[in-house]
Amino acid sequence: MPARRDLRRRAAALGVGAALVLGACSPGLPEPSPAAAPAVPPPVLTIDQSGHVLGAIGARLASSDTALSAAGLETRLTGPALASRTAEYAVTTATAGAKGLTSLQMTAQTLIVPSTDTWPRTSFVVTKQPDDLSSPRLLVLQQAGPRSQYMLWGWVRLLPGIKMPATAVPTVGSTPLPADAKGLVATPADVVAHYADVLFNGDASAYAAGFAAPDSYRQGIASGRGPLAKVASQAAGTFTETYAPVADQTFALSTADGGALVVGAMSTSSALAFKGASLPVPAELAAVSGGTIAPGTELRNSLAVTYADVIAFYVPPAAAKAPVTVLGAEHIRTSVTGS
Repeated sequence: MPARRDLRRRAAALGVGAALVLGACSPGLPEPSPAAAPAVPPPVLTIDQSGHVLGAIGARLASSDTALSAAGLETRLTGPALASRTAEYAVTTATAGAKGLTSLQMTAQTLIVPSTDTWPRTSFVVTKQPDDLSSPRLLVLQQAGPRSQYMLWGWVRLLPGIKMPATAVPTVGSTPLPADAKGLVATPADVVAHYADVLFNGDASAYAAGFAAPDSYRQGIASGRGPLAKVASQAAGTFTETYAPVADQTFALSTADGGALVVGAMSTSSALAFKGASLPVPAELAAVSGGTIAPGTELRNSLAVTYADVIAFYVPPAAAKAPVTVLGAEHIRTSVTGS
């Protein structure tokens, strides 16, 4: 009997040992593994998401436009767009609607969406033609960070007869380019700086040949200098106008041919100095003086006006050896001082 019990104990021990060995050789439970990162980042917005963003910006604009008040506008507008719309409210109020607001359509005709996984993010939107039958706008939308709202940073009026360059479909996305991107006929930052020089010096600019034949925006800027220059000549005074790119406010996305769609902000400053004459200030100028100049005030020494400018360009790839094309621009008076 003792021998039989000992045999049973040995058999049990062997069974347990076998079970342990078998258990050690069995496959472990599957462990989840992260999906491989895509070789190219996806577009930052879907078509539906872009529509939602435009709808939200449009709703905020509609409310502020009705009240002609910038209160709350900063929740959806920033940069030149906020400064320009705020100034337009003041001018529209001061002129009883004679000088109206820029028409901004929030329905997309074309979406140009970046493919990136970093911030800030900049998207471009070509809108449908506004109800007033003016040119479609190119809107610039920005998101500062992953928890930030998309904002309307600026807009340009596309120039008559302009053909937009081909870009990637929104389901694929366009590559964001830095301001110093190479491989183009000029870097995005240089394009804006060179165009500012062309506005100042005209055909005498060293960069004039780098741009397509004088565009209607450039022609309009040149003709707008005439009246103030005439005042200066009649009043033994001086008139100057300068154009300067705004630092870190140039944005670019790749085009289908390896070129770039570039949008940059500039500041235009007009300064008139005179003596022995008086210059009455119209309501639309006084409106953006911040209350420092009353309508009808007669200036006897100086007038200074600042404009917010947003300009869009098509920049060809370097191999094309073609000139830069101005696609559109906006030029809105945002401040006035005088004495």
